[in-house]
Amino acid sequence: MREVNLRSIDLNLLVVLEALLEERQVTKAAERLHMSQPAVSRALQRLRHTFSDPLLVRSGDGYDLSERAKQISTDVKSVLANIKQIIAEPQFDPATSKQIIQIAGPDLEMALYLSDLLGVLQEAAPLMQVELDSRPADYFEMLARDDIHFAVSGFGPNVGEDQFHRTLLGQTGLAIVMGANNPLANKEITLDEYLNARHGYVSLTGQGPAFMDTHLKELRRKRTTVLRLTSFMGVADFCETTDLLFMLPVSLIERLAIGRNVVTRPLPTDLKLPDLNIYLYWHARHHNDPMHRWVREQIAHTLNKKYPT
Repeated sequence: MREVNLRSIDLNLLVVLEALLEERQVTKAAERLHMSQPAVSRALQRLRHTFSDPLLVRSGDGYDLSERAKQISTDVKSVLANIKQIIAEPQFDPATSKQIIQIAGPDLEMALYLSDLLGVLQEAAPLMQVELDSRPADYFEMLARDDIHFAVSGFGPNVGEDQFHRTLLGQTGLAIVMGANNPLANKEITLDEYLNARHGYVSLTGQGPAFMDTHLKELRRKRTTVLRLTSFMGVADFCETTDLLFMLPVSLIERLAIGRNVVTRPLPTDLKLPDLNIYLYWHARHHNDPMHRWVREQIAHTLNKKYPT
């Protein structure tokens, strides 16, 4: 078999070839393709050269297929169908999909913003599964490695920001949470009192320093941190049994404080910070994937119903 260099072949000729093999006539093939007859005739000459075969041969009733043309007629149709399938946008049917949606982020934030998604999936995509991963990790590295489809985070990536897309899930202020018996629980906390207190913080990556410590360093101030957690779930326990202060998003404090002996106090005026935006992030590789787009639409829809503008 002679070696074929595909770069030297105009694959558009396959479309003309399919019409010629089915119509067995230049005129009818030209009408079908909305081309001029001379253009189809020139294409036929190029095809004959490419295949080293006449393809269409004269017969008593006009033209007939050569033996080579008969052999390749089914393959040409199949190849063109495959090319169309490759180029066409993939279809996604939530009712029959068995795909697994992998999402990573803080446990409480995922519960706050994504809990209604499961109800939507139960109704519209009963065979799909959701895997929620709240282990301490760099969620942007997980997105980059294609370990997950989505990440929930109030902080952006440190590098490679152009790799990611995002949509806003919600916005929340920041506040202090502590045990109700803490000496600072019933007063307006000054900056010095805040700095002199003992602090705990939550590190979702399992590493430090905390966001507040970085902010204080810029102000040339420092606080004392004695506890680092990798999950929000233990915050209320430590607040109730120690004198520790935690700075957390208000939306999370409201959720973890239910039924617990803790109180919320505003940050010292000198430490006021802008509200924290919570985003849903995904990698650019999935941006146009039909399943991915559908899930994003469902999340947006449920959030609009839950928090109407």
